[in-house]
Amino acid sequence: MKVLVVGASGRVGEELVKQLVADGREVVAGTRHTDQDFGAGVTVKNIDLLADEATLIGELRPLAVDAIYFVAGSRGKNLLQIDAFGAVKLENAAEALGIKRFIMLSSRNATSPAEWGEGLRDYNIAKFFADRWLMDNTKLDYTILQPGSLVEEPATGLVALDPTEPGKNAIPNVAAVLAALLQAENTYRRVITMHDGDVAIPDALRELKSI
Repeated sequence: MKVLVVGASGRVGEELVKQLVADGREVVAGTRHTDQDFGAGVTVKNIDLLADEATLIGELRPLAVDAIYFVAGSRGKNLLQIDAFGAVKLENAAEALGIKRFIMLSSRNATSPAEWGEGLRDYNIAKFFADRWLMDNTKLDYTILQPGSLVEEPATGLVALDPTEPGKNAIPNVAAVLAALLQAENTYRRVITMHDGDVAIPDALRELKSI
């Protein structure tokens, strides 16, 4: 399976690329930092989220990928153009090209405005529109992963999926869940929350309640 990771140079993106390669996937790293070396098994491609939709379609078509991950983010510098509309254009481009599998890295409660605090409100608004467009305006086989706060800690491989309370997330654990979602058909067309926990990732995915 050939997979495109958009936002491959970010903290989660780098870990995700490593995990996908370890899983035997053929990976295209979508990044503005095209001089970055991701190692064997990875093709680097500039994917311009500021481009119009037709240009994005033209960039994606020759890649012939089977699935797309959106793990890009502007870190608050361009929420409308990257985190919101960049994601929407990529979702539309995937649909236009028949790339059915689309996995979105979002944030906890992004689709539940009543739960937002004030601190990350603009970020949550951007993620809300990106998530809702994917859910309401596409027929993609999407999964939206909404972790809580990300921390620079080692992987444990142990998580809680769909928890009712917030919690921290080691970045490698988030990347490992994203990679495991790729062919988990029980996660298609659903939103999943997570934080570090005490259940091995494969078991946690198998135990997800049906929707």
